[in-house]
Amino acid sequence: MAEALTIEKTVKTVDKRNDLNDLTSTEWVQETKSFFYQKGLGAGSPEAKYEKMHPAPFSFTDITKLIKFFTKKDGKVLDPFSGVGSTIKACVELEREGFGVELSSSWCKITQQRLLVESKVKLDKEHLICGDSRDLKKFFPKNHFDFIVTSPPYWNILEKKDHKANKRVVNGHETKYSEDENDLGNIDDYEKFLTELSKIFLSCYDLLKAGKYMCIIVSDFRHKSEFYSFHSDLMYKLTDKKLKKRFHLKGIKVLIQNAKKLFPYGYPFSYVENIHHQYVLILQKPKDERTK
Repeated sequence: MAEALTIEKTVKTVDKRNDLNDLTSTEWVQETKSFFYQKGLGAGSPEAKYEKMHPAPFSFTDITKLIKFFTKKDGKVLDPFSGVGSTIKACVELEREGFGVELSSSWCKITQQRLLVESKVKLDKEHLICGDSRDLKKFFPKNHFDFIVTSPPYWNILEKKDHKANKRVVNGHETKYSEDENDLGNIDDYEKFLTELSKIFLSCYDLLKAGKYMCIIVSDFRHKSEFYSFHSDLMYKLTDKKLKKRFHLKGIKVLIQNAKKLFPYGYPFSYVENIHHQYVLILQKPKDERTK
């Protein structure tokens, strides 16, 4: 009898009231920490091949944590800046239905190849749209997604000719998103870039189901002599109380990139940070739009 009770206690149970995810109470609480450490695939992993091709990649292992918390099995997930398909891959692994929109036909082709090689999945035009995220409302109906997650373009900072860019050139990898004039990464003016990006995320409001979440993974950055607090600039744009439809900020999680290489920026004259973290903006569409 005692043995039976012990076994019963070890069985994972999900609260019947939990309509957000498939986590137990213990798993839930662990994921509410305001930080987590980046867990990459490792330099020697064959699955890192495709992620390395992109100039600003993020690992599907990091996206997996967010998808696990903010969706249940079979939930619909959108990545409006799909890149090389890390979000879609994570969805396949977790038995969610992943959708991606990507402007560059080159990255779309690489995503198709990646999912076919790594996950044995052939993506159709419904789940991977090679198009402009400014047209999201044309691609998808209202109240369609259970979760939206992405890492958007970081302005045009990838065009800097520094040690990182030089290393990518030596390795035969791209140093910018694309040459497309519609690419947000090719906008010269920061305020214009921020406005265009914000419009895209605000259009996601109608695509999300009521009460569901959007997570945006961003990093602050330096450009020439200026330091840009990109995460806060974007956050204020999306949560402005003057908006008729605005997201509610539910938290900011820090993604710690402790394995990144250190460089002697500024030494020995001035303080210049090695930026070894990103921010995850956690935004929610109100359950009752009258509370917006």
